Amino acid sequence: MASPALLRTRRRALSSALAAIGLTSVMALTDGAVTPASAATWPTANGSQAVTATISVSGTKDYGMKRLYGSGDLGSGGQDEGQDPILELAPGAVVKNVIIGSPAADGIHCQGACTLQNVWWEDVGEDAATFRGSSSSNVYTVSGGGAKEASDKVFQFNGAGTLNISDFAVQNFGKLVRSCGNCSTQYKRTINLNTIEATYKGSALVGINTNYGDSATLKKITIVGDSSKKIVPCQKYIGNNTGDEPTTNGSGPDGTYCKYATSDITYK
Repeated sequence: MASPALLRTRRRALSSALAAIGLTSVMALTDGAVTPASAATWPTANGSQAVTATISVSGTKDYGMKRLYGSGDLGSGGQDEGQDPILELAPGAVVKNVIIGSPAADGIHCQGACTLQNVWWEDVGEDAATFRGSSSSNVYTVSGGGAKEASDKVFQFNGAGTLNISDFAVQNFGKLVRSCGNCSTQYKRTINLNTIEATYKGSALVGINTNYGDSATLKKITIVGDSSKKIVPCQKYIGNNTGDEPTTNGSGPDGTYCKYATSDITYK
């Protein structure tokens, strides 16, 4: 059997490797065994940077696990609509290995297809990320990372196309992702959730508009601490383009709009 010192060395090495690829919640090395770990294992920031005006990103930007937080005009920490983001991504941009701290303003805006890889939100502001763009071919990818303390939405899907979220942890939230219910221009939106760990409390994992042909596919979903099953996996709405509050239209799997089976949801 390996010595305690060697095991500690292995734990540190594995934790560092997992953090680098956004998988800190997948497993942890214990004395002599590999066991599941909690998604509450949040990465440690490699320094912090105050952001007083939105940073524009094109191409690929790797922040090396630096924490960005709002200051000045981005530092209110409120939930008001219309705030500016910390980062604004041009179509096709990739951001990786960054922590969005508090205040978080309106998080990240994607002006078209984008990739968010191993991005963590410590205290979601207005929204963690907003996805825009009018092309139905746009693909927005969230791979790894996590978000917590979102009083309303984590991800706001205003544009057209497909949003893929995988290997993501969310805690204490309203909705993980919402297809915009009352944007002035509406689109058909496709949402795919795969390997998600949601820790109560929360309202819903996904909200979609059936009248615009939205769909959501859920796979490998784990819900933690919700013994009463209050988190709705897939909430359906009747959306509009008038700015009015959308009305609900049922929930649960139907094979057309909400695509999942009860076996795709595990409660712990």
